[in-house]
Amino acid sequence: MTHDGTESPRSVAIEQLTEFGLSTYAARTFVALVSLGGGTAQEVSDVADVPRTRVYDAVAELQERGLVDERQSTPKQFWPVSGETGGRHFERYYRHRVARLTDALADLESPSRADKQRGVWTVTGRETVTDRLLEFVDGASDEVVLMTVEDLLTDELVDRLAAASDRGVSIKLAGISDSVADGLRERLPDAELFESIWVWSETPAGRLLMVDQDKTLVSVLVENGDQQARDETAIWGSGEANSLVVVLRAMFTWQLDGTRA
Repeated sequence: MTHDGTESPRSVAIEQLTEFGLSTYAARTFVALVSLGGGTAQEVSDVADVPRTRVYDAVAELQERGLVDERQSTPKQFWPVSGETGGRHFERYYRHRVARLTDALADLESPSRADKQRGVWTVTGRETVTDRLLEFVDGASDEVVLMTVEDLLTDELVDRLAAASDRGVSIKLAGISDSVADGLRERLPDAELFESIWVWSETPAGRLLMVDQDKTLVSVLVENGDQQARDETAIWGSGEANSLVVVLRAMFTWQLDGTRA
């Protein structure tokens, strides 16, 4: 059970179903049917705070989504899919919608996007920084060099690095402790671990990334008023002549023993 313990499962389910696009009456009706294991319009109305006459409209909405079946009887009986099946339904539904959105946005992207990336750009918020970093790793064709504090070396990031390695991208990592490095060797057997000139965890830095010597990102961890967590902000740039790329490429060239031209 992953919902907040201060909230009832019923209120959490109704809230999430309405967030997924169901009307309030449809959400209440579905939750009532799941809790009852099925029932009539009157039985749903008795427990769901939905007028009996509106239960039929709600059921019709749920039937369109494939969430409820109806038995022709007197009175009519309604049977809900299981909670697990309902969850999978919405997962598929929104995965499809996200895929359509992604394709539409890709079709809309300007051919001059690369030219417009000139300069140094700011990204704020840990999730947004992570999204940008993952985008860069996914687009790597030759090399990824990454320095990071271990709290930010998430399973998702390791998975994306492993996928890049599988397609022939060279992975170089720094700032990783021996204990974490031991675990990484199984998932990233071809990655090269190199020594940083800093004790990375003792700096306010979060992540420093260079992809294909052409795209760089550097982030810092900043206080957000919560002593238990810090937010992240980053700058990034792309292009061989980009000032941020030039500086970080020179730094990494020196750190990696001048192996690059």
